[in-house]
Amino acid sequence: MKLTIEKKSPDSTGRQQLLLTRNYGSYLNENGKRVKRRKRQSMDLFIYANPKDKFQRDHNRKTLDISEKIRAQAIVDLANNKHHFEDSEKQQESFYSYMQQIINDKKDTDSTSNVSLWESALIHLKRYCEGNPLSFADFDADVLLGFRTYLIKHARTKSDKPLSSNTTSCYFNKVRAALNKAFHEGIIRRNPVNEVKSIKIEQNPRNYLEEEEVTALYKTECRYDVLKRAFLFGCLTGMRWSDIQKLTWEKLTMIDPRATFNHIKTGQLQYLYLPSDATMLLDSPGKDHERVFKGLRYSSYTNVALTQWMLRAGITKHITFHCARHTFAVRMLTNDVDIYTVSKLLGHSELKTTQIYTDIIDRKRKEAMTSLPSLFQ
Repeated sequence: MKLTIEKKSPDSTGRQQLLLTRNYGSYLNENGKRVKRRKRQSMDLFIYANPKDKFQRDHNRKTLDISEKIRAQAIVDLANNKHHFEDSEKQQESFYSYMQQIINDKKDTDSTSNVSLWESALIHLKRYCEGNPLSFADFDADVLLGFRTYLIKHARTKSDKPLSSNTTSCYFNKVRAALNKAFHEGIIRRNPVNEVKSIKIEQNPRNYLEEEEVTALYKTECRYDVLKRAFLFGCLTGMRWSDIQKLTWEKLTMIDPRATFNHIKTGQLQYLYLPSDATMLLDSPGKDHERVFKGLRYSSYTNVALTQWMLRAGITKHITFHCARHTFAVRMLTNDVDIYTVSKLLGHSELKTTQIYTDIIDRKRKEAMTSLPSLFQ
């Protein structure tokens, strides 16, 4: 927070009132306009806008000197947080509004999926509080602990199912992040995050395909040709189901024998150069607005067809469409592509998300070493 001295516009007598202004940064409102967050307090001092004589000039000099001393003392009081009490006005501000401001700022910088997670976390926090107001003064360790318990035991999805452990952890961490931000900004002095345990993420097994299994799938017939081409395309590019399903020809730039694909992830435009194997899976280019994988839809029939295709190829693993993305990641890391590059190719906003795959690589290396025949038998 920054403390400044502001001068009001001169009144009819040419006097300017002095204000002590507390600046709390800024945020983007619903119209996309940046609005400053600040509080003004009268100092009961004034200066002459246009001093006309020595008396008025001396008055201005002495008054400005006093105002600077008041500002300096306010800075000291703020640093020491006099009597260990936070500013009462800040404490009464709505935590919902504060978190919504964070979400609005993230809409300009973060991916749509991450913004959606923040929004869902705020929705569940309001449900837990049963629509009651929640100020910073109200948000103590008991409230945070109660919200943690709510997410684990009571929160439900739109289809009335319990939240997965990873979703629960994600929502809880968004609220924790907002509290940490408020603490660093000096809005709260005691951070309840330090008193309540986080929710551990369960590392679900990530099934993937070996290269010979991908080759077997290429040689095996699938009930839906578009599903086969789309899945193999995911193995070769690491693109998500949603990106592949919505991919239109206008996003592809054909450069024989390859193509480039541009998409926006983590707030930045990225270009992925598609390997020649991937372009072999594409039909003849259509109109700009047309889907590249026309007719590709998510349904129970698609899942059944995917399982049947795997079995025909001799693959008994539980494979979903998302496993194509895992296959791509493991293939890249196995072929010594550095983890930073793989992270960028996958569109991960944080490197630690990609590091999950390193456990698979370490396991593969261990299996390779232990599978060698003994030299002493």
